[in-house]
Amino acid sequence: MVYDVILRNGTVVDGTGGSARQADVAVLGDRIAAVTDLDEGGIADRARREIDVEGRLVTPGFIDVHTQLDAQILWDPSGAPATDHGITSAVMGNCGLSLAPLGSAESGAVAEMLEAFSDVPREVYVEGLSWEWKSYGEYLSFLSRQSVGPNVGGMVGHAAIRMAVMGERAFDDMASTDDVAAMVDLVDEAMTAGALGFSTSRTYLHRMRDGRPLPGSHAHTDELCALADVLGRHGTGVVQGAMRLGERDGDDLANTRAEVGTLGEISRRSGRTVTFGVLQSNRRPDLFREVLAFTRRENETGAQLRPQTPAHGVGMLFSLDTRTPFDEAPAWQELQTRTNGHRLQMLRDPAFRQRLINEADVHGTALDLSRLYVLEAPDSRYDPHPERSLHEIALARGVSHGAAFIELCMEHDGHLVMYLPILNEELAAVAEMLDDEMVAIGVSAAGAHVCEVMDADQPTFLLAHWVRDQRRWPVEEAVRRLTSDPADLFGLGDRGRLHVGAYADLNVIDLEALTLPPPEFVRDLPTGAGRFVQPAGGYDYTFVNGRVFREFDEPTGEMAGRVLRPS
Repeated sequence: MVYDVILRNGTVVDGTGGSARQADVAVLGDRIAAVTDLDEGGIADRARREIDVEGRLVTPGFIDVHTQLDAQILWDPSGAPATDHGITSAVMGNCGLSLAPLGSAESGAVAEMLEAFSDVPREVYVEGLSWEWKSYGEYLSFLSRQSVGPNVGGMVGHAAIRMAVMGERAFDDMASTDDVAAMVDLVDEAMTAGALGFSTSRTYLHRMRDGRPLPGSHAHTDELCALADVLGRHGTGVVQGAMRLGERDGDDLANTRAEVGTLGEISRRSGRTVTFGVLQSNRRPDLFREVLAFTRRENETGAQLRPQTPAHGVGMLFSLDTRTPFDEAPAWQELQTRTNGHRLQMLRDPAFRQRLINEADVHGTALDLSRLYVLEAPDSRYDPHPERSLHEIALARGVSHGAAFIELCMEHDGHLVMYLPILNEELAAVAEMLDDEMVAIGVSAAGAHVCEVMDADQPTFLLAHWVRDQRRWPVEEAVRRLTSDPADLFGLGDRGRLHVGAYADLNVIDLEALTLPPPEFVRDLPTGAGRFVQPAGGYDYTFVNGRVFREFDEPTGEMAGRVLRPS
């Protein structure tokens, strides 16, 4: 036998949670063809390419179940920055937003919804996509003809379905019986075509630019159940929701309890798993525990609920290229009108710099600058310490906050990035949630909020911080949470496990060399729009369907990704 590739002498962590072992791994075509322990002599056959990976982890490719890569994957088929962090499969269409069943006639309306959600300008979607589809099946067929780096699959979104059936009424009206019947037909078409499920958004946080909630935010439970029931009839698919948990509730938990109860009802009635985000907030520090307790009670009565949470905090990013803490002041607003390095030039002008400092002192900021932290190379620290805050840096330097921010920007040659945690603010709470077997790793939102947050780095932070540095979980458990657990959640068949016959989605990782540089702001979207990206170090090889997709943290140009459909 001559294989395509043999990875020799690696430490195989197979994604099941089983003990790591020293073994050779052979790839033939798009599948894993052999896994042989070194104490059994390893693989005796040869390969066209043999790579010595001694001292490296060999794992299944990682799976991100909560992305909004739907549009990005069509103009950036590499799927970066998610794929910089070992992601080989991504679930799109979360939070009620999908590109179908809507086509060119509705592209403007879809673009407005996506703009509000993703922080990508409307014209990027209108001009950057071909809109060569109408139904969800046509969208998947179009996607399957594209050359893409990672494997991608999607859920059909409630907002898109409502818009397709109800037009502008989708935002405010209750659906009629005929409306619901038409929406049911669209979900059925999507599931028949290979959608991974159905998603919706009910949170007050997801709003259009004019303040209206996304279509479906106030849909009646009967409507949600009718749409989820389609998945039950197909016997496949997941329901995902961005839920209204602890929003505007004051101290009354009744609304949150009812929201989780709605999820339980949807799951019991449809027989399908329902997944949703749960995050800690210092505003209500115990709410996540209450949500998990409500969830456990629903599961004890027959529901299948799987909360998701990120592996680190979720926070707003501040930089010279995007937003600063002092943007309310006139001089700082003037600064925001410039692009492409001109802002740094303005900072270097002594007179304008002094004007910025003076106005920052006068106008101040509503932000708590003791919680605005510098993200520094070589590793972004999402376990922030007070001395890294803008407030403490200003005190140490004996200057004002505005002056300290400007000094830091100049010292970083304009590439300073600062981080203000707003959710999962306490890493002890993150660990507590991830200790719960119900909770999946998710809510990376890769492809969304691109000028505001950067959470596509979850796998790297999990492995570098929690496993290597903190020794909070064994590497076998962390890899399971990134591979077989999300694969099982979404019914992705022979992905997420490293065994003979599985798809050859693989990572070769130098755990000791894993690094997480600060996010960078780049202008690489259609029309020159910008976004934050974040590279990683320590991923020696990433394979997608048997082909080397990334090598030593750089793309190879191989595009072997496929459309994911439920097994």
